[in-house]
Amino acid sequence: MKEIYSFTVELDKEVEKPVIKKRKNKEGKMEEYKEMVKVKEPVPIKVIIKEPNRKELEEADIEYSIEMSKCIKRGILTKAMLAKKYSDSGGLLSEEDAQTLTRLYAQLGDDQNKYSRLSSKPKPNDVEQKRMKNLLGRMAERRREIVDMETSYSSLFNHTADSKAQNKVLLWYLVHLSYYQKQEDDEIIPFFNGETSEDKIDEYYELDESGDEIFDLAKDKIATMLSFWYFSTNASKEDFETLEKDIEEGNV
Repeated sequence: MKEIYSFTVELDKEVEKPVIKKRKNKEGKMEEYKEMVKVKEPVPIKVIIKEPNRKELEEADIEYSIEMSKCIKRGILTKAMLAKKYSDSGGLLSEEDAQTLTRLYAQLGDDQNKYSRLSSKPKPNDVEQKRMKNLLGRMAERRREIVDMETSYSSLFNHTADSKAQNKVLLWYLVHLSYYQKQEDDEIIPFFNGETSEDKIDEYYELDESGDEIFDLAKDKIATMLSFWYFSTNASKEDFETLEKDIEEGNV
């Protein structure tokens, strides 16, 4: 299985361990013997964030588009609409930032349309597959630039159609790409086993509410890692390791 990243969590488990004790034998001499006692000790569990294949990337892109359409139909503005509104009338956004965001949104939308047209072909050739890969990289770069700019205006953009669609697609990735492995030679097990995306998402909410000893330890880090992957371009293993260190030190 190709991975975006993997890490370990430690689960406290009750295990039996031999303990050396002493006792007197029939002759009255002290002798050592082993006794199995139950103790709690941390057991490492490997958590794996699977690298999505081409089909999963396309399905996630469709999920994003569906959620965007739903939000727009409900009257929720997109980030592009909001930026255009402030670009035309002034307001919380500076004129320069508003124009830059409007341009980035337009470029991202254009790249998404190009990618959708190419991915809809039954058997794209090598040139088309290379273009699709380049477009995915470029879209990730556009998203990163947009996120960097929006950080200063986070309260303004938190409730736009784009934000809601991004949250939905990140949840989609979480329920499709999250796995764990108890021991090195054990089977790699998905956290969510539903047949459909909705089934998996329902499982997520059930686990989140009722609790699961492994998922409870891993869920926040999985979500942070996936967000970093989604909004970053060509993030290296070292980048993820630095992020994990920041998480452990409470800097994220």
